[in-house]
Amino acid sequence: MNRNRYIPLLMAICVVIGVLIGTFYANHFSGNRLNIINSGSNRLTNLLHIIDDQYVDKVDIDSLVEKAIPQILSELDPHSVYMSAAEVEINNDDLKGSFSGIGIEFTIRLDTIHVQNVIANGPSERAGLLAGDKIVTVDGKPFTGDSIDNAKAMRTLKGAEGTKVTIGVKRYGHDNPIEYTITRGEIPIKSIAAAYMMNDHTGYIRIKSFGETTYLEMINALADLSLHGMKELIVDMRSNTGGLLTTAVQIINEFLPRNQLIVYTEGRRSPRQEFRSDGHGHYADLPLVVLIDDQSASATEIFAGAIQDNDRGTVIGRRSFGKGLVQQQLEFNDKSLIRLTVARYYTPSGRCIQKPYTAGTNDDYALDIMTRYEHGEFFSQDSIKHEGPAYHTRNGRTVYGGGGITPDIFVPEDTTDITPYYQQAVMSGLIYQYAYAYTDDNRQTLTPMTDYHELVAYLQRQHIVDKFATYADQHDLKRRNIQIQKSQKILQRFLFSRIVYNMLNEEAWTRYVNEDDPVIRQAINLIDKGEAFPKNEEETDSKE
Repeated sequence: MNRNRYIPLLMAICVVIGVLIGTFYANHFSGNRLNIINSGSNRLTNLLHIIDDQYVDKVDIDSLVEKAIPQILSELDPHSVYMSAAEVEINNDDLKGSFSGIGIEFTIRLDTIHVQNVIANGPSERAGLLAGDKIVTVDGKPFTGDSIDNAKAMRTLKGAEGTKVTIGVKRYGHDNPIEYTITRGEIPIKSIAAAYMMNDHTGYIRIKSFGETTYLEMINALADLSLHGMKELIVDMRSNTGGLLTTAVQIINEFLPRNQLIVYTEGRRSPRQEFRSDGHGHYADLPLVVLIDDQSASATEIFAGAIQDNDRGTVIGRRSFGKGLVQQQLEFNDKSLIRLTVARYYTPSGRCIQKPYTAGTNDDYALDIMTRYEHGEFFSQDSIKHEGPAYHTRNGRTVYGGGGITPDIFVPEDTTDITPYYQQAVMSGLIYQYAYAYTDDNRQTLTPMTDYHELVAYLQRQHIVDKFATYADQHDLKRRNIQIQKSQKILQRFLFSRIVYNMLNEEAWTRYVNEDDPVIRQAINLIDKGEAFPKNEEETDSKE
């Protein structure tokens, strides 16, 4: 039965091979490339050859194959996928921790690229670009209008290191566009969004992803916090969708004593492979709290699972995503590739964190988070449905697999001030749009405010929520004063956070939103009580 599941994949590979060489014989790939022999009897290969040879009109066979492969892979599992060469490049940039470009963060508003932030010491800053500039030409040609989207902008502005691009910008206070010739360079992508002391003794690090540079970033952050008196650590991995397994293992190793199991993988054709701590970690005794939510996935879940199963720290938040499948990359000659699931991840206690899925359909899988929300899981721990048997941590505590990591301490989503008006404001994107419009219109006033406390204090005097409601009413979100009053606090918090992000940086944004975060409050409370290390069940029971 399992063998039959891989027949569609083999058929897809044969299609690609047949198209690439135009015959019924397979081509041999070297290194990490595909090495499949075509027997000559595959019907899909024959079909593509006949279409190419005899069909009444000229057919783009490559395009046909590009559309067919994802469909075939979707019959296997939700994470076996095909990636075009362009998609591979973007994904590799994220994992590498850098890319070659001009060094700006931008948003597209009213069919025009607006420079949101200029990366410090990057090519654009050296050339003279400023936040708030509007890009109107590229290499002497207009670059505005309906055809401009994120993908096109990134393709145009990114490029090989050392190449040049001429940007024309409109700037506040200037009647005519200003041109800058920018030499593209290597732009770092930070995966540590924030690292700072929350009080005199508690350090905080927020990890956005696990890429090639994350371990070094983490080590530097830990060293800096240690110099500032860190005695405990909060690692925030909420909304971290994962990345490189090897990077996650390196970081976990810093917090575990010698020879503790971190994770193992195993599959039908993939023998069990274990990853264990080597005893060289510098923070094996540091009290540790890990924060997760429903968007925490893959390598993030490996981190949380290893800390939880080894009773090394306390996991706080909401149940994680549940992505426990291991993919192997198989590359084609044109740099496109398939990611084929070859094994599963297992935490030290032996639980697989992969949530259930039905091969051939991703509908339930894609809607799982919404289903959890509707079943009340975001608001009550009792609503969490565990699949499969119970497992036990090193100290004997009960944990569950089959659908993500369930935190040791559950923190429900606070819905006290949420109204239909607030939900519409968020889902429509109007909050983001207004926050940027306000930032852009008031940039000259806001620029001298380099500390987020100062910026927030100023915003509190500007009646931002009322101004937003007027803006939203002009953009088809009807003003509802009673609901606006009820949601005043969270509307203000959301709007302020976006303006702080636009004017300052991601760390300032993180510091601001953390000030009123119930998960952060729970973590600090746990640390202050001296309970960051979980106790085993016998100790807990004896005190009740």
